[in-house]
Amino acid sequence: MKKALIIDDEQHCIEELQHLLGPYKGTIKIVGEAQTVEEGVLLIDETNPDMVFLDVQIGDKTGFDLLQKIPLISFDIIFTTAYDKYAIDAFRFSALDYLLKPIEAEDLKRSIDKYQKNSTAKYLDLKMDVLMHNLKSLDTLKKITVPTSEGYEFLEITNIVRCQSDVNYTDIYLKSGKKVTVSKTLKSFEEMLEPAHFFRIHNSHLINLKEVKKYIKGKGGHVIMGDNTSIEVSTRRKEGLLSRLKSIY
Repeated sequence: MKKALIIDDEQHCIEELQHLLGPYKGTIKIVGEAQTVEEGVLLIDETNPDMVFLDVQIGDKTGFDLLQKIPLISFDIIFTTAYDKYAIDAFRFSALDYLLKPIEAEDLKRSIDKYQKNSTAKYLDLKMDVLMHNLKSLDTLKKITVPTSEGYEFLEITNIVRCQSDVNYTDIYLKSGKKVTVSKTLKSFEEMLEPAHFFRIHNSHLINLKEVKKYIKGKGGHVIMGDNTSIEVSTRRKEGLLSRLKSIY
């Protein structure tokens, strides 16, 4: 049985999450609730939880203020937040789990399934660094956290030249010449990186539009990337590519 805490400054949010956690009472036991950072810190010390559902905004403080007061974070964290889409992207890019309010039962199940398969406590400090960087620069540079066979890589998006599909894996090519292989599909990176000036020019290729050196005309054409790679452009994606390039340059 895993011990869980709920830390949220709104009582109705605590009660709603308690209700949603009802079906998991055989595996997750709520051992306490807190509505302030100070109460949360004391409760964590008293109960030594396995996981904490932590609100991002707690009164005039934040969940991050609370975490800074914990000497050793040995529990899993699932953030709860009412932040807008851009801040949600910051969570996604950092690979930290979150639930968007009002919380849906399906989203909660996804987070709990993820937690049960793989603890989020590992690499938490590094993931938090990525998250804080992204929250402070929502309209500028961002970092992305990607899982590899050895652990996690923390990459600046602007250092990514292109991503290439390899069945259920994706090879990420960096400006340095390094290749990072990630156990995620290219589609997942397309959804994540498209707002950051990336475009899928082929079923197998997602490129950083700011790394395009040249477009060569043809039925679909080719692009020459910053690493001098020549990549074919799908005929049906040609117009979309040229439109996106014109909007940037």
